[in-house]
Amino acid sequence: MSDSKQEPSRHSGKRSSGPQGTRFFSTEALRQYASDAANGRDSEVSTRTPVLEGSSPGIEGRRFVIRPGRQAIGRRLDNDIVVDDLSVSGCHAWITQQHGRCIIMNTLSTNGTFVNDRRIHEVALRHGDHIRLGQAEFVFLTREHGQPRHSPWRWIGAAVALLLVAGAVAWWWLRSP
Repeated sequence: MSDSKQEPSRHSGKRSSGPQGTRFFSTEALRQYASDAANGRDSEVSTRTPVLEGSSPGIEGRRFVIRPGRQAIGRRLDNDIVVDDLSVSGCHAWITQQHGRCIIMNTLSTNGTFVNDRRIHEVALRHGDHIRLGQAEFVFLTREHGQPRHSPWRWIGAAVALLLVAGAVAWWWLRSP
């Protein structure tokens, strides 16, 4: 292992291959790839793919996709959502998406977890909720900004169904002796 060709590159952004072709990446390169992925198509917002959107300096506009299951949020690099802010604890909170609901739970953090300016231990999140972990602030989104709550097609479908039911009742009533 003393062969210098086998050591990973220590230069930021450069990558090299290991003995079996395994690629080594610097921490900065991995963060950049993760940031690029979070800003790509995976950051589309829907009820199935909710996001936390950063609203405080340093994370403003960054989107963190909430996947099904439990994700840890905190300052440590082993968290699912890493927030590089000294006011955020190593493992500050958990956010769980299950059966179409997202629940955030404080994990005994030093500076607390707040939803809509109320200190919480555990709470179900709704679209537009403001979340604060230490000094890091987020908005919980289940649809894009400016997107209507319900699709107009939903109302059109309901109106058609109502007309069909009314027609069936009228037909039955007119055919009765």
